[in-house]
Amino acid sequence: MRHASFTRAATELGVTPAAVSARMRNLEADLGTALFARHGPRIVPTGTAAALAAEVADALRLMHAAVGRSRATPVLRVTAPPSFAQRWLAPRLARYRALPGAAEIVLDVATDLRDPATFDLAIRTGRGGWPGFDAIPLLPVQATAMLCPALAAEIATPADLTRMPLIPHPDWPRWFAAAGIDPPPGQSDADGYPTYEIDAAAALAGAGAALLPPNLYGALISEGRLVQPFPLTLDGPDHYYLLRRAGDDRPALLSFGDWILAEAGA
Repeated sequence: MRHASFTRAATELGVTPAAVSARMRNLEADLGTALFARHGPRIVPTGTAAALAAEVADALRLMHAAVGRSRATPVLRVTAPPSFAQRWLAPRLARYRALPGAAEIVLDVATDLRDPATFDLAIRTGRGGWPGFDAIPLLPVQATAMLCPALAAEIATPADLTRMPLIPHPDWPRWFAAAGIDPPPGQSDADGYPTYEIDAAAALAGAGAALLPPNLYGALISEGRLVQPFPLTLDGPDHYYLLRRAGDDRPALLSFGDWILAEAGA
């Protein structure tokens, strides 16, 4: 249901596409009704499949929660975007694991929300409004100009950046506007790279100035590998949110949520 593809489902399950297809044919025969309309490699779920998947997902969540409450050491599945996981969360997890009664954290790195049955807590960016979840803001999504020391030595004012290669990012026009400067041509249409890690790698290599969040990449500044030449930093309107299913009050989940909120506040 989630992948609309036997091949992608098979990859996640660690079996062959033929095995998934055979299982679905057997299930359809057992139920006496079609679950998917097949259009070559693409499958389209029927109404029966949608209803069945929703109830099975609820049952799997109940089973996972019941098993989790029975474990001597609870296990929490946490999903987070790549840059946040690498630059913010992973360096702090050792402090969490040192706490008495800390749960075992299984970290999934992804940008899509994932099926709710596959995680306990999610960290995602946006402006709120995830149905069925309590969304707690952690940090604003920030953007400030950063570049390697060699390039930083060539600039004195924000206007100097207009004459320098800029690593594509959709917020450059907003950053220049906040600095009271017209952006250089072409920046209003630049979508940018898919992750901050690629932006940071390009900046470290001297490819140009990047817009990066200092609350994630401050370590590169303190290490002297990148320079933030100007204090101007965009905050929001998007935030990193901690998402947990409404009504999920497992102690390990609430404890980890309290810890990550305290880390964000610090």
